[in-house]
Amino acid sequence: MNVKNNNIPAVLGVGNALVDVISLLKNDKVLEQFGLPKGSMTLVDAELSKKIYDTVFSEESELSTGGSVANTMRSLASLGGNSGYLGKIGKDELGNVFKEAFKKRGINTHLEYSESETGRVMGLVSPDSERTMATYLGAAAELTPGDFNPDLFNEYDYVYIEGYLVFNHELIKTGVEMAKSAGLKVAIDLASFNVVEANLDFLRDLIKKSVDIVFANEEEAKSFTGKEPEEALDEIAELCELAIVKIGKEGSLIKKGDKVFKVGTIKANAIDTTGAGDNYAAGFFYGLTKNYDLATCGKIAALVSGKVVEVMGANLPEKQWTEIHSEIQKIIQNSQ
Repeated sequence: MNVKNNNIPAVLGVGNALVDVISLLKNDKVLEQFGLPKGSMTLVDAELSKKIYDTVFSEESELSTGGSVANTMRSLASLGGNSGYLGKIGKDELGNVFKEAFKKRGINTHLEYSESETGRVMGLVSPDSERTMATYLGAAAELTPGDFNPDLFNEYDYVYIEGYLVFNHELIKTGVEMAKSAGLKVAIDLASFNVVEANLDFLRDLIKKSVDIVFANEEEAKSFTGKEPEEALDEIAELCELAIVKIGKEGSLIKKGDKVFKVGTIKANAIDTTGAGDNYAAGFFYGLTKNYDLATCGKIAALVSGKVVEVMGANLPEKQWTEIHSEIQKIIQNSQ
């Protein structure tokens, strides 16, 4: 299927194909026990991942397809957007679960296979709804520059690259170069403050030379610039065409050229922030590919992001998408 047959511009997500295991914590002692900084993403090996699983897994834990950009592409498809996905999975049950879930949603998948197990994320949700992730990448970590096919990019208008892939500099550089050669707009999410800190020079150079759109939350933006949100937004916007800084309950800041938009949040009963940023990006891309103005894109993003924090994990129940579509129509009408 050539996704460009659809009139809506298409977005290709490139990321870690993972399965999320989300568990509620009674307190933060487990984080201390395993040396996991609260609110961060920490890479762990298979052994530690299993220890964490054995400690926290319960009947209330939830399992779903995951990976930051995978979450975005899944929600973009649910919004009616045009999305594709490139990642690597294992030849195992979890890999099949991942593939079938994406196929069911009409996402154009470009999945590579590995002899390693499909990766998984232990999502640990603190009582204050903050999420900490312990990630065993498995097969996802074996995505290589050779897995990119130049012809693939001809089917898309945007490529959205997961910040967690930034540890593999050659992979990122190859993908970005192919995308730019094919005329795509390149977007990246900064993923986590510790990812930014570990790859700061590489990220600054990459964004300045090759990235058009940057998504960051306030912690990531501060790690990237050393500045608070508004000043960080200005600095990031000097390096790329479009900068977005998410500031939690305060909403988000969007800047293109000399135009700045501040977007608020919706009222939400937050129980788990897992996937909030991923779903923000999905809403934003939906608006962008529908050619809505940036303020409207931000409002749609805030809507989807606000809905997902009211559920466990990064997946919204199917019935909620009907409600979201109705709310989006109201946003569009009010912007006209």
